[in-house]
Amino acid sequence: MQTDLDPTDLEILRILQQDATLTNKEIAFKLHKSIATVHDRIKKLKEKGYIKRVVAILDRQKINKSLIAFSQVLLKEHTAESLGEFEQEVAKFSEVMECFQMTGAFDFILRIATSDMDTYHLFLRNKLAKLSNISTVQSFFVLSETKSETAYPL
Repeated sequence: MQTDLDPTDLEILRILQQDATLTNKEIAFKLHKSIATVHDRIKKLKEKGYIKRVVAILDRQKINKSLIAFSQVLLKEHTAESLGEFEQEVAKFSEVMECFQMTGAFDFILRIATSDMDTYHLFLRNKLAKLSNISTVQSFFVLSETKSETAYPL
């Protein structure tokens, strides 16, 4: 845990992770602090990079992104240039929601969101498989979602 966060900062972060639409006034009321104090602290949390951005979390079923795949990718080459090139190229694909470089048998794991299996298949053939340095792709498809959190425990 970072030492420059006091209990009030942590509580602000907890609140914002649950509902970032709350006004400074509403947060101040919950914390028994002044609106100016909350405003200044949120501004500092953003400046220091604790709050990277504020977004809306959409219902993927309602926007027709019901198929989630976790695809493990093994590359042929592992030079700094080839790893960086893969990251740059895969980041351009709108279907790729997350990309992590991993330890273990595969180099990367991707979280991919598409509308259905046909759309995933087109993505795999026409985008991912066309990247020159790919050796193997192994995909796993989500059957059900038991838990999906965006808030980190603080």
